[in-house]
Amino acid sequence: MDASLEKIADPTLAEMGKNLKEAVKMLEDSQRRTEEENGKKLISGDIPGPLQGSGQDMVSILQLVQNLMHGDEDEEPQSPRIQNIGEQGHMALLGHSLGAYISTLDKEKLRKLTTRILSDTTLWLCRIFRYENGCAYFHEEEREGLAKICRLAIHSRYEDFVVDGFNVLYNKKPVIYLSAAARPGLGQYLCNQLGLPFPCLCRVPCNTVFGSQHQMDVAFLEKLIKDDIERGRLPLLLVANAGTAAVGHTDKIGRLKELCEQYGIWLHVEGVNLATLALGYVSSSVLAAAKCDSMTMTPGPWLGLPAVPAVTLYKHDDPALTLVAGLTSNKPTDKLRALPLWLSLQYLGLDGFVERIKHACQLSQRLQESLKKVNYIKILVEDELSSPVVVFRFFQELPGSDPVFKAVPVPNMTPSGVGRERHSCDALNRWLGEQLKQLVPASGLTVMDLEAEGTCLRFSPLMTAAGWSHCGTTTRYDCVRSRLTTRLPGSTGEQAPP
Repeated sequence: MDASLEKIADPTLAEMGKNLKEAVKMLEDSQRRTEEENGKKLISGDIPGPLQGSGQDMVSILQLVQNLMHGDEDEEPQSPRIQNIGEQGHMALLGHSLGAYISTLDKEKLRKLTTRILSDTTLWLCRIFRYENGCAYFHEEEREGLAKICRLAIHSRYEDFVVDGFNVLYNKKPVIYLSAAARPGLGQYLCNQLGLPFPCLCRVPCNTVFGSQHQMDVAFLEKLIKDDIERGRLPLLLVANAGTAAVGHTDKIGRLKELCEQYGIWLHVEGVNLATLALGYVSSSVLAAAKCDSMTMTPGPWLGLPAVPAVTLYKHDDPALTLVAGLTSNKPTDKLRALPLWLSLQYLGLDGFVERIKHACQLSQRLQESLKKVNYIKILVEDELSSPVVVFRFFQELPGSDPVFKAVPVPNMTPSGVGRERHSCDALNRWLGEQLKQLVPASGLTVMDLEAEGTCLRFSPLMTAAGWSHCGTTTRYDCVRSRLTTRLPGSTGEQAPP
């Protein structure tokens, strides 16, 4: 990288790239030294102090930063370590420094440059994710894009909203439909951002008889829409999942799109499975998301890129309404939010981008195939063959219980017996998850509690791509698989606590 920096004519840009590389290297080297000194503790620097009269050099400031990053002497030794971000991460970080530098240009140069950056990034993302003729909004808070889309939908359906404000909403209240499997707190966030009362939210239950219990019940949704229309309400927007927050299941987006077109409802899609739109083969349920009105994606976690904004792609023909809704801006500096992603996409290239998504999906499929060969493992996403998320649960054969126990209640078992067996399995899965996270911290395994299934383990390499994007990925994956099989009770490895 140093040799290539010499070719840059602008000395400020060259110095910026050099300083960034040196700063990151200093922090990473200090991290490695700290890990090697097992018995030593860092002196706490958490107590605020006065600003020193004389300035400090960059090395001293970075030393303070790395001390704060590593925590104090009371930090547990098993806390997660900071990931090395790699060369592609340096490009994303450079984008923030470069953005500050670019903002000092004269207005005309700044306008041309930021317009080019925004146009390029929007075009690339729309082509990668099969979203034709779309626009893009870049935002730091992942939910912010959906809030802006809701504003756009309100302005589109209520023509007098700009003049009369909330008075027009009072006469015909808008309704936003969310799945019961939506991520926690999303509805409250939208109401707070939009200034809407909670009754404007409608929670759509998931399937209980047919299909996945983590997919939205389409028939029940249609009934809710009809009921709201009869009550004089306005069905405004539906949030569908292409990969639920818990288990990675995808709603029947094609059927939901038909329903939204029938009743004039805006369809917004979000979820980790949207990443698979970049692949050559895409499941029909996810492919239908390319026809939605808007969708939010998080390329930063998917690609292992730090400080890269989330992106909401949308389609709308009225630039005045998108400006009022906050999806577009006349300020050139607002367009610079796309700069870290613009740099990173060029560094990775189309092939590198697709390869990272493909690799993460392959890791999930390999783990799923391995889990099928392990006794007493129940995989909750077997029907989602193309899902990059694997959720599984270990169930134990208890002493004196039926040898074909499947961790589900049997008809002649008392409620107290069912509760004891479920509690035992939940405790065992929590222990197993914590053991795996300690032994293989970069695995990205998480422990979660599901209402119907109990405590489960989730493997989603797309959301922890920083831990899988460097050399040693195969070794790390094999370590997860071997640790999993040897830590299970009944295997030759360590036994779970009684």
